[in-house]
Amino acid sequence: MTNDTLTRLLLAKIDEQVERAEYLTGLVPPDKIEWRPMPDALRICDLLGHLLECLAGFCATLYAIHPNRLAHFARLREKPVNHCCGTEEALGRMREYLERIGEGFQALTDEELSRLLPTAFVSEGEPVLTLLLGNLEHFINHKYQLFFYLKLLGLPLGTSDLYRVRTFNV
Repeated sequence: MTNDTLTRLLLAKIDEQVERAEYLTGLVPPDKIEWRPMPDALRICDLLGHLLECLAGFCATLYAIHPNRLAHFARLREKPVNHCCGTEEALGRMREYLERIGEGFQALTDEELSRLLPTAFVSEGEPVLTLLLGNLEHFINHKYQLFFYLKLLGLPLGTSDLYRVRTFNV
């Protein structure tokens, strides 16, 4: 793991969010994988595919910073995202993306967090930290969407299912 404090802390938060998403994904009833709460909403299987796209966004950002060191990340583009997928595929791919994200963070320094990267929306570039936080926000929002879908299906979920609960000794 990187010795840089900010990148280490950011990676820990990403890891925590992916762990919770994996947990929630494992709770999806097999017979409800194509369920949707209303006619024009995403099906659960599509939501799982979209979570994969969110994680691919981290990999794309990290690749843009270190394209030579992370050249093998280019192969990730060959894998489908934003598609209907089952829980086994989603869980395996989440784990794969998290491994690549960890590898990308090994190459990332705190100093690089302020580096500007051009995007499709801002040609002059946005700071790497802004891009990574945007990806994290996107992922967290859809993790909550999965949590909400599962609640609508009647699963008895609470705060500890959505967040890693911490205890502090005073």
